[in-house]
Amino acid sequence: MTRVWEIPVHDSTRVRDARVAAEAACAHARLDEHRTAVAALVATELATNLLKHAGGGRLVVHLVECPGPAGRGPAVQITALDHGPGIPDVTAALRDGYTTSDASLGAGLGTCQRISSAFDLYSSGRGTVSVARVDQSTGRRQTAPACRVGGINIPLGRAEHSGDAYSCVRSDSRLTLLLADGLGHGPKAAQASGAAVDELHRVGHLTSAEILRHLHQALRPTRGAAVAVAQLDTDTGELAFAGVGNIGARLHAAGSWEHLISHPGIVGAQFPANVPVCRRPCAPGSLLVLHSDGLPSRWVPPADPGLLTHDPAVIAATVLRDASSAASPVRDDTCVAVLALDHPGGGP
Repeated sequence: MTRVWEIPVHDSTRVRDARVAAEAACAHARLDEHRTAVAALVATELATNLLKHAGGGRLVVHLVECPGPAGRGPAVQITALDHGPGIPDVTAALRDGYTTSDASLGAGLGTCQRISSAFDLYSSGRGTVSVARVDQSTGRRQTAPACRVGGINIPLGRAEHSGDAYSCVRSDSRLTLLLADGLGHGPKAAQASGAAVDELHRVGHLTSAEILRHLHQALRPTRGAAVAVAQLDTDTGELAFAGVGNIGARLHAAGSWEHLISHPGIVGAQFPANVPVCRRPCAPGSLLVLHSDGLPSRWVPPADPGLLTHDPAVIAATVLRDASSAASPVRDDTCVAVLALDHPGGGP
């Protein structure tokens, strides 16, 4: 089940909560004492920044596992989101040791960037989103992969577990991204989405439609889930998408956005006789956003093309932040996952 720590940061007492959440996540990821201290420092600094520079915000901590031939193991992902004034000079803010607050630890965003396994930040007049990942490795990835995956997952009402889940696997030249939304929310929904993730790691070498059929059998003992599967062949540049249930999907390619449609049904309960597969060419610079129905269906894609070059987790968190509204409160778990096909030599 997807364990998530969400901390609203609106007063100084919450800074400690952010540190404790990061330490708890590291224990789940079995990181050693040194890497746990790194994650705690990053969480504390990001929470302090929310208070001092943005008037508050929220911190989301959860575990992520990035596919790769070496397998770096689980990482603790720490995401800070705010609706503050933004950072006037991002380059200066990312300078090691830079700080403008006497209340800060003095670590600064630059230090967070240096000590994290991965770090990225996006800031505009609508606020700032920062994402740090800390895994057991002390080194940073030297070369960016041709395609990257990232996301954010927030349970309803700050519950411990989310009924949504996303994961990805690689098989030869094929990368498969899955997003599952267990029916309802709570532990039983998390059991269904967790079963989908477990099965993906067994059948990730199959086609998207075949994977969905296997998932249908695997999820029969659960309450079922809406599931979407997107596969990118990095050799041919072709994207194959298939979904059952109300998982949203939008593809950004050649400068425009396109809806990819899932088929009605419930994986594990009411599976359609035929699962249509949508195929699209994806040139470098293309980007796919998958999301559960916790995100409003009429969300507006980012207008700033510069955002689309950032870490996929930053893109996902920004989409989630900007789609939320006090007038339309969230009534379900919310998960957003992004697959980005980078330009050669590009991407953070």
